[in-house]
Amino acid sequence: MLMMGRRGFLAAAGAVSMVTLAGGAVGRAWAQAPTGPFKLDPLGYAPSALEPHIDAKTMEIHHGRHHAAYVNNLNTAVKDHSRVAEMPLQNILAKLGEMPEAVRTAIRNNGGGHANHTMFWQIMGPGGEAPEGELKAAIDRDLGGLESMKELFNGAGARVFGSGWVFVTVDRQGKLALDSRPNQDTPLMDGKRVLMGNDVWEHAYYLTYQNRRADYLKAWWNTVNWAKVGERYAAAKAGTLTI
Repeated sequence: MLMMGRRGFLAAAGAVSMVTLAGGAVGRAWAQAPTGPFKLDPLGYAPSALEPHIDAKTMEIHHGRHHAAYVNNLNTAVKDHSRVAEMPLQNILAKLGEMPEAVRTAIRNNGGGHANHTMFWQIMGPGGEAPEGELKAAIDRDLGGLESMKELFNGAGARVFGSGWVFVTVDRQGKLALDSRPNQDTPLMDGKRVLMGNDVWEHAYYLTYQNRRADYLKAWWNTVNWAKVGERYAAAKAGTLTI
């Protein structure tokens, strides 16, 4: 059996200490998110509030890591572009072609991710309601009723190749339409307004549903907060809906 001398023991202990310190530095760097104009709002409900349809661990990782990364990366992208940093996010995305070329892709991916996820957390909750009033009338008129809307929406979500989103857009007159986009693209990039949408990136559902996206799409409707969707519909008609 090999024996370690005092000098070897001290050298090994020093190496362990350096690794520990380095790990601590990395941890601190990760915790110190870049400052900037864009912020990650807290969830309006507990991560477990959407169970069993979306599990708490998925919510924690999705909001606290994936969405946080989009916000941090967006702040990094605009830190040397004060004109861009001062603009509302919906305006940045609507004028994406005018953004500085060096950071345009970063803004597209991370600005789109920030906008999409901000909307996503807002329109979900413990559920249990149904669309009412003008929102229900619009769904009946433009999408053939709630069950037809779900079928069309789920079909569009299932057809997204790889990662992306499925949306319901709304115009100033209150007309609804379906839209789907790859990656973190958003209808905001075409000057449209998003009423609601579902994330079909695998990180949104994989811990519970694995590759069964269709099952996730079906279950997700149990998490929709129709009161919040109704508020967004009214804001769209009033011209005050942003992201």
